[in-house]
Amino acid sequence: MTDQPLCIAVLCPHFAPDTAPTGEVITRIVHELVALGHEVHVVAALPWYRQHRIEPGWEGRWVRRERTEWGSITRVNPFPGGDKRNLLRRAAGFAGFSALAGLVSLRGGRVDAVIAMSPPLTMGLTGWVTHLVRRGPLVFNIQDVFPDAAVETGAITNQRIIAIARWLERVSYHRAAAVTVLSDDLADNVRAKVRPAHRPRVHVIPNFVDTEFIRPADRLTSYRRELGIGDEPVVLYAGNVGYSQSLEMVVDAAAEFPEATFLINGDGAARVSLQERAAHLPNVRFSGYQPKERVPEVLATGDIHLVPLKAGLGRVSVPSKTYSILAAGRPVLAAIDPGTEVPRMLAASGGGVAVPPDDPEAFRTGLTQLLGSPATAVAMGAAGRSWVEGAASPAAVAGAYERLIRGLARPSAGRTGFPAPRR
Repeated sequence: MTDQPLCIAVLCPHFAPDTAPTGEVITRIVHELVALGHEVHVVAALPWYRQHRIEPGWEGRWVRRERTEWGSITRVNPFPGGDKRNLLRRAAGFAGFSALAGLVSLRGGRVDAVIAMSPPLTMGLTGWVTHLVRRGPLVFNIQDVFPDAAVETGAITNQRIIAIARWLERVSYHRAAAVTVLSDDLADNVRAKVRPAHRPRVHVIPNFVDTEFIRPADRLTSYRRELGIGDEPVVLYAGNVGYSQSLEMVVDAAAEFPEATFLINGDGAARVSLQERAAHLPNVRFSGYQPKERVPEVLATGDIHLVPLKAGLGRVSVPSKTYSILAAGRPVLAAIDPGTEVPRMLAASGGGVAVPPDDPEAFRTGLTQLLGSPATAVAMGAAGRSWVEGAASPAAVAGAYERLIRGLARPSAGRTGFPAPRR
């Protein structure tokens, strides 16, 4: 007898056509679950990530519902604030979104599972309330461990706020039937925060990349021409321009490599200060987020891609952009805590170089190695592409969620299909 189709509620901060990396991840997981024959009902924010405000055409209504062939999508106001640096305003926005998302998610009958994605951390309680009403077990998906990242970067220093966030974190973990994280490091982090009886509930299911959509392409892209960049080497950072990334180190290093153009492609709270820091450097360029259909072209523009994270963040965050860079056939220079997921990924794939975080000398040495030997850089890119084709398929990730959900309903069904996390 075959397993019956599942009915799944998904609560997430972003969903297509929103362009956030986590939105692209959950959108593809949903469509892969649909391809397996399941019914899915999504609750997400109205598109807002690109400019940190609700995008044109989506304004005017706090809630928009859409029926689909496979279920439904309900989009609600994310209450975005204009100043990304105002953490209290952003926290209030997350809380408002989570409350509104929770309210609309109660509509409908019983489901087989509720998948809630964090950040924001408040989605854990939103998912729990949805579980209480719609009865499906809660699967809490953690993309970044909060508040650890904010504390490590100094973005949050108020001890009362930190204590509240850690309480919310523990409450959310203990009320979930399963917690899914992206790496062994994140799993160890979460297990250390829950009671021993709850530790087996933590599962590692990595993110993925669409290797059909993102393919190696010619480096001399039209995007280069639009930005006035020639055929010189391009060192590219693409992603959120925030305070978790060591982008000041990147800008400072650019002064020592005048033969290369350093392109910072993205937006975020730190962009204005970075532009001021780089104002005297003719080889540093800035560009905003591009539409999703141009992502393969943006990735192809870079000859070397950067994945920098401040010290201490490698164990609480796994930059999903790393998979996309490898899929594009480009080498990675990662400045991130040694022994964490990204350095392990680069060692397994041969797709790049990892150096310690916040170490300008080591970072410049890595750049010298890659810029000084284009043939080595190209070979690393090819090796990374080959590795990611076999290691990060969307269908495999969706299948792992399917098996996890069925296992929650029928504990004897077994594990998710990914190797057990190292202890």
